[in-house]
Amino acid sequence: MDRLRAIVDAGVALASELSLDAVLKKIVETAAELTRAQYAALGVIDPTGLALERFIVTGVDPETQDAIGELPRGRGILGALIDDAEPLRLDNLADDPRSVGFPPNHPPMRSFLGVPILLRGVAYGNLYLTEKADGASFTDEDEELTTLLSSQAAVAIENARLYEAATRWLKQLESLNEISNALVSEVDLSRLLDLIATRLRELMHARIVLIALPVTDGSLIIRATDGEGSDELRGTRLELETSKTGRVLERRRSERVDSLIDDIEMDQEAGRKMGARTGVFVPMMLRDRAIGVISAHDKEGGDVRFTDEDVRLAEAFAARAAVAVDLSERVARDALRRVVGAQELERQRLARELHDETGQALTSILLKLKSFEDLGDPSSVAAAMGELRELVVTTLQDVRRLAVELRPKALDDFGLVPAIERLVGTLREQTGIEVDLESRLGRDRLPREIETTLYRITQEALTNVVKHAQAKHVSIVLTRRDGSVAAVIEDDGRGITESAGDGLGLLGMRERIALVDGRLEVESSPGSGTTLSFEVPVA
Repeated sequence: MDRLRAIVDAGVALASELSLDAVLKKIVETAAELTRAQYAALGVIDPTGLALERFIVTGVDPETQDAIGELPRGRGILGALIDDAEPLRLDNLADDPRSVGFPPNHPPMRSFLGVPILLRGVAYGNLYLTEKADGASFTDEDEELTTLLSSQAAVAIENARLYEAATRWLKQLESLNEISNALVSEVDLSRLLDLIATRLRELMHARIVLIALPVTDGSLIIRATDGEGSDELRGTRLELETSKTGRVLERRRSERVDSLIDDIEMDQEAGRKMGARTGVFVPMMLRDRAIGVISAHDKEGGDVRFTDEDVRLAEAFAARAAVAVDLSERVARDALRRVVGAQELERQRLARELHDETGQALTSILLKLKSFEDLGDPSSVAAAMGELRELVVTTLQDVRRLAVELRPKALDDFGLVPAIERLVGTLREQTGIEVDLESRLGRDRLPREIETTLYRITQEALTNVVKHAQAKHVSIVLTRRDGSVAAVIEDDGRGITESAGDGLGLLGMRERIALVDGRLEVESSPGSGTTLSFEVPVA
């Protein structure tokens, strides 16, 4: 009755334990206690079903274990239990022909009881008991109790493995969700690829993970790394024809290599540089297009080989990495198109002004110079020279105005407020519009990028006033607040009509201010003028 109660108590304890190693240790200790065995062990069969992946021992002190050396691999009597999955009792291990003996420093063992750990016909491992107390042999009752304990142990092992699998899947989902969120918020491709490499290495328990992307010359460059010695590999060039990574990119299918030194496609020099023995190579696929390769090397733990589950996990991460690269490329292309388009519009405007104003003025100067040849009267020559001087001055002013529009020298030399003051002064002279400027920015200069942004938006706003607002008065107020700079530009013009609400350079203003994480607001109604306010953070 006491032994049965111990079985029940052990079952409750095993069912409540979620750590697999703790479960195995508890099973071994309970089996030894119930059968009065001096030594007990539990071997967990690996996924192949041919050998042991874990071997838990009780009764042998750590010093003796160190002296014995390598743990059993599942040969001899232990191998027979794996093959047959049937209980085995021996009065003396040495009498069985399947026994292969003991290694040096191993304690003597005679009596033996081995019981398989089975659940629904699946063998999880075996319980091994030796050296029953007082030199006795194990009994039928010992076998029956141990078999009952092994049934509970099988359930506990399965529960622990399911818990570990659930925990592992939860970590995978959390990492994939983190990467999905980063795809929306992260604009730096390098940081995003580093995040993918880091999370994948953690989940695969790999020693190192690399992400390689193709470049224009037909080779690949390692763009992201994580793991032991990975920083030295960043930026390494891999050739398509002579590297395993390049071949996988061309074939567009995942490959698992259990021995890199035996793979004829592997660049052995690169393998030695990484110190890698095994690998997983997964192409980053998007709409049937391979845009990179993720590789992982050397699974941590006893067995450095990766599993099919590792390959599927790497493929899930590769799919997200492919989206990140594709999105980055599309954003870069779109930004380039916008920059080129803006440059072409500015060139078109400058070309038109040079042709219509400066070009015509220079032509007039040439014609007047030619007319001097026909003038004999000194007074006529003096009058023509005066007209010519005025034309040269006007042309020079036009050239200077174009230079200021391209990049005002005052902005670089003196800062934002003097540059806007000169812009306002020019506007008054050319248009007669009354402009009031009030600055509360203080004496300290702002960062160059912030000054340029505020100047260009103010310039564009004043240009819109001249071209479209029909205003007589404009007010500009610049204010420095805690951590930001704000500007308000108001006019008393006709306001922005509904048809023009998306034009007038507003789109360009919004894009420019978004680059410095600022915000822009426009308030306007027909006949009531326009108020433009924008604010930019300043570190």
